[in-house]
Amino acid sequence: MWSFMRNIRLIARLDIKGPNLIKGIHLEGLRVIGSPNEHALRYYLQGADELIYMDCVASLYGRNHLGDIVRSAAKDIFMPMTVGGGIRSVDDATQILRAGADKVAVNTAAVANPQLITDIARRFGSQCMVLSIEAKQVGPDRWEVYTDNGRERTGLDVVEWCKRGVTLGAGEILLTSVDREGTRKGFDIALVKAVSSEVLVPVIASGGMGKPEDLLPVVNEGGADAVAMADILHYKRAEIGNIRSVAENAGLGVRHYEYT
Repeated sequence: MWSFMRNIRLIARLDIKGPNLIKGIHLEGLRVIGSPNEHALRYYLQGADELIYMDCVASLYGRNHLGDIVRSAAKDIFMPMTVGGGIRSVDDATQILRAGADKVAVNTAAVANPQLITDIARRFGSQCMVLSIEAKQVGPDRWEVYTDNGRERTGLDVVEWCKRGVTLGAGEILLTSVDREGTRKGFDIALVKAVSSEVLVPVIASGGMGKPEDLLPVVNEGGADAVAMADILHYKRAEIGNIRSVAENAGLGVRHYEYT
């Protein structure tokens, strides 16, 4: 009988404000880290499986500045790129994909207009439509969907919204714990498990990775298919190679990467 071990994807997440790579805690107190594409190239050369670019303020100001950044990155970086922030229409998605993105992540606009999930999935395929969710815990085993970089409550239950989003056509979920984001305290395993146990599409866990070993419980107990990392990489507390080795030594399936 065949046995199949899924590969866990190691994803570098870059949060963008204007032309700058930034990082905060709980999606607030944003500090400039440097050039997004210099960091992206570094993570590509370290062997990251994918990149996520998120425009942190696009939904606040009704714009998306990521096109130029993505277009520049696509010249030197040859791995899947997901881009989110300020995507409000199929036309917005088209522009970002033409710039070099492989997938688009939608949060605020999907909450306001759930049909957008279906429209993007129908035009480009479900594999291209990532439902981005900012989750805050509001009670025991209960999380609420937030928008606008964790500022605005929606009243939506995270697990129910994930299930609805998948039904509408989302092919992947980017699940960010606002409570853990930037804290280095590890992922919200209960949150990830609550979602991954209810949907059949891949779930990317984001928010809280403080050390390479933090990926083990979120995969083994939480059921995450991928982990998105920011702080741990930006501040050079670990490289992708260290994290990959921890995963391999623990028996997790990861893409084999030849370092040169």
